Amino acid sequence: MKTLHDLHRPLGALGINVSPLGLGTVKLGRDQGVKYPNGFTIPDDVEAQMLLKLARDLGINLIDTAPAYGRSEERLGPLLRGQRKDWVIVSKVGEEFEAGQSRHDFSAAHTRLSVERSLQRLETDFIDLVLVHSDGNDLNVLNNCGVYQTLAALKREGKIRGFGFSGKTVEGGLLALQDGDCAMVTYNLNEQGEKPVLDYAAAHGKGVLVKKALASGHVCLSPGVDPVRASFELLFDHPGVTGAIVGTINPLHLAHNVATAAAVIRRQP
Repeated sequence: MKTLHDLHRPLGALGINVSPLGLGTVKLGRDQGVKYPNGFTIPDDVEAQMLLKLARDLGINLIDTAPAYGRSEERLGPLLRGQRKDWVIVSKVGEEFEAGQSRHDFSAAHTRLSVERSLQRLETDFIDLVLVHSDGNDLNVLNNCGVYQTLAALKREGKIRGFGFSGKTVEGGLLALQDGDCAMVTYNLNEQGEKPVLDYAAAHGKGVLVKKALASGHVCLSPGVDPVRASFELLFDHPGVTGAIVGTINPLHLAHNVATAAAVIRRQP
């Protein structure tokens, strides 16, 4: 069975090694207001536990969550009990999801409150990486709100090991990487506009995690072409890409994604 155990790579300069695929957990906590081609049912605890065990067995150590993912964080706390050393946890600040609606708050006070709440929910003393969940006004968020300075302070306090930015613009990604440790960018077969952020990260030793690597399941290619393989070939050909977050709750999809990524990274047919 192809796994990712021996393919972990550094997450920027943080001294943390992560698997080239991470497990996104929006589907563990939220089924409203999400853009997927097919509906889904949120897995129960037994199904979620099996999915997490499979991910670990396949060599995935990176897990991505957020307050905006509904109950994701508060479910992961109990689900990951006794396994903290096995996982690199990424969470976010800046976006809340309540009663089916998103709202944003990038103030210093809310940033600190959000991280403290995530620590409690995840039942951990520290979070490996906290990213700002941008509303799209990337430069305004970075320049005029207290969020980045507060995350830097939380890093000095040891409550988070690294921080960065999940934005929507090239300018935001580039500015975020100057002071931060990692950017999360959209990069897939349909959208490659944020490639300059990957180039900057590669040149400056920063981390990049790719969101929507499979275009949230919307990639269309000519017949006979495996969209997952084509997507991963694009991603892992770029030296700036640390890893990609894939949000599947289907064990077969997860195993296929891992086998495909392992083959692509090892340059195997």
